[in-house]
Amino acid sequence: MKKLLLTVVLAASLLRVDSLFAWGPKGHDVVAYIAEQHLTNRARKAIDKILDGQSIVYFSSWMDNIQNSPAWEGGYDKTKTWHYVNVDEGKTLDTMEREPKGDVLTATEASIAAIRSGNLSDSLMKDHLKMLVHMIGDMHCPMHAGRKTDLGGNQYKVRWFGEETNLHSVWDSKFIESYRKWSYTEWQQMLDRADKKERAAIAAGTPRDWTLETVDISKAVYAGTVEGANLSYQYLYDFGPLCEEQLLKAGYRLAALLNELFG
Repeated sequence: MKKLLLTVVLAASLLRVDSLFAWGPKGHDVVAYIAEQHLTNRARKAIDKILDGQSIVYFSSWMDNIQNSPAWEGGYDKTKTWHYVNVDEGKTLDTMEREPKGDVLTATEASIAAIRSGNLSDSLMKDHLKMLVHMIGDMHCPMHAGRKTDLGGNQYKVRWFGEETNLHSVWDSKFIESYRKWSYTEWQQMLDRADKKERAAIAAGTPRDWTLETVDISKAVYAGTVEGANLSYQYLYDFGPLCEEQLLKAGYRLAALLNELFG
């Protein structure tokens, strides 16, 4: 009985945690793997040394998994708000009251500054690198620029192929897993077809520019999603290209950022 109760509690806990993830593990793996294909030799060698030979794909969801750990400069739990930035309807990034504990944009900019400072210990350099890999993915997920009033879509109820869920969960993982039955390597092979000039154009700009872009995309997703609707194949058809585009943009932009920092 105790074992059964523990299992139920653990399952419920995992469900609550999953509602905060952006893209889910598959999406983050796709972003990291696309980025890895476009690292310069110098950046690849530097990153390989920092990560002790592990791929950035290996750590793509690390930041989701450690957010309840107390082990990092006062606690990894202080990173819980670093996965998203909320912008309510009628607000802009500049007029919206920002999260005082930091959001995905402020945390990304802070990690970039910390890496550029050259004053990090080996362990902190590793942590900031792993966080960047994750946060660049997060800032391209539409519901991670969603409204604070509905907790980034967590309280925006919909049905997914008849199953009760919410808009945040749909965009975190349900969409990707339903849209294509590909592994993360197959996603990269199918999407990563741009030439060097096209990649440079996509990667242009700053994390702030990319966040502003996602805020606009989030508004379009809300506008195209009726609350309480049963979303299924038509929704996949309508928003599939957008999902692919955001994963690809995140991958190219992450590669460009890592090449700048470590190349």
